[in-house]
Amino acid sequence: MSQSVQFIGALLVLASCLPARLGRFAPGHTVRLWLRFVGASLITMDAFAERQWGFLLLGGACALYALTGLVDWARGRPAAGREPA
Repeated sequence: MSQSVQFIGALLVLASCLPARLGRFAPGHTVRLWLRFVGASLITMDAFAERQWGFLLLGGACALYALTGLVDWARGRPAAGREPA
């Protein structure tokens, strides 16, 4: 199951990058932040369970970065580079 969770999480993180690359969403767009947060959180939880400390650090940092953008969005403060909701 570990490989499946990591694969799904990685796909979500990668899917968050594609719209910006194609010029569809700004870097701080809410959809991108949610995709990145969910994907990175899956990777982080699985890395913790499997004691993979490097992935735990990487996934945790990515999830935290996305979470700060989501908190700013929830408070009504647009993140840098984010289109207004």
